[in-house]
Amino acid sequence: MTADHAARLPLALRRTLGSAWDIRSDGARLRITHRDRGTPFYPPRHTPSWPELLERIGAAFAVAGVRRAPPLPLRWGRDTDFTISAVQALDPYVKDRKPYVYREGYLPQPVVRFTGKRDTSGALEDGFLSGFVNVSHVQRIGSIEDHAAILDGWITVLSRLGLHARHLTIAGQMEAWARGPVEGITLHIDHAGLAIGDIVLIWNAADPAFLVTDLGSGLERLRWAITRQDWQQLIHGPLAGVGPRELDAIRTATLISGSGIPPGPQGCGSAVRHLLRSTSMEAIVFGVSRAIRQAHQFWSLVVPTLMPWHEITTQIEGELASARESRI
Repeated sequence: MTADHAARLPLALRRTLGSAWDIRSDGARLRITHRDRGTPFYPPRHTPSWPELLERIGAAFAVAGVRRAPPLPLRWGRDTDFTISAVQALDPYVKDRKPYVYREGYLPQPVVRFTGKRDTSGALEDGFLSGFVNVSHVQRIGSIEDHAAILDGWITVLSRLGLHARHLTIAGQMEAWARGPVEGITLHIDHAGLAIGDIVLIWNAADPAFLVTDLGSGLERLRWAITRQDWQQLIHGPLAGVGPRELDAIRTATLISGSGIPPGPQGCGSAVRHLLRSTSMEAIVFGVSRAIRQAHQFWSLVVPTLMPWHEITTQIEGELASARESRI
């Protein structure tokens, strides 16, 4: 069945995407480009705000009949401490072969990952954050054709955002990967040379009939692709001149603490503590409140139940004060 999934995928994509696309597969690798590729990309004059971008994405999915699902809790506590991907919403079905999922459909999911690429100084490279919004379409599917249809729908969503098909490249290895109880095939998506996400066909290794699609991007990365703006300015706005490691730590700590996980010595709380104490927080000792308010405003777009920003500020400033005292 695994081999059948891989063999059927190129054919399903050709049938669904149609003659406008050049789809090439040598059995080992698949590459999809638009037949009108090669034209230059010019960013729009208007930069969409975060709320505007979310509204446009949600509206495009709604037109396609894909319902928005509420976010998963940030504290996961199963195979990962934090929610690291929206596809975890499908774990009961694809991993355990249960007849249900936690969430399904269009899911703008806040996630925490500490695996982003870093430069030699330890700062995250452009395009990477410790916390970001995983813009996803996660879905149980009945066939490879359903998977292809979800990709086709995402191409339409991207077009409505100004990321048109002629600038897209979709490519990946056809050999399935294996991770614990699941296997899958990943196709990476880039726009005019900038990686913007992927679409993953995933099935249960013991019973490949349990089949799902995980289509994901990042809200921050999508806005970057649309505008091609300076990354630090795009994410941190007027605070961009402050140390990027410190701003990333405050931004992510605001999400974690605001989700009811205060800094502490164990579990998820220890991750917040390490995040804050591993950076030179003296660099923003007078700007913590402002940075927290800005981050809180952003995260509240997808998690309206966050604690009030002033309570988060008390927690984070208390942790920073404790860290400074321990260094004396």
